[in-house]
Amino acid sequence: MEPRDKIVKSCRELVAPLVGADGGELYLVSVTSDDVHIHLAGACAGCPGAALTKEHLLGPAISAVAPKIALTLTTGWRVPPGAEKIVP
Repeated sequence: MEPRDKIVKSCRELVAPLVGADGGELYLVSVTSDDVHIHLAGACAGCPGAALTKEHLLGPAISAVAPKIALTLTTGWRVPPGAEKIVP
């Protein structure tokens, strides 16, 4: 399984249900061999808890399946063009 597929699966199964329970939306913006870019929207747009979500939820979920890939997290109402919504 490709790293992108592993990341999407992990986010779909572990992260998206929790983000969605708070009214948030999770988007995969891009994946390269060095970096994954995730965007939080909905109730998570601009939420001060986004840093905690990154540190305690997204970071561990992604590093478990792709330990060498760095995580970039953005938030906001505008979803970056081409981003793929990750739903549970």
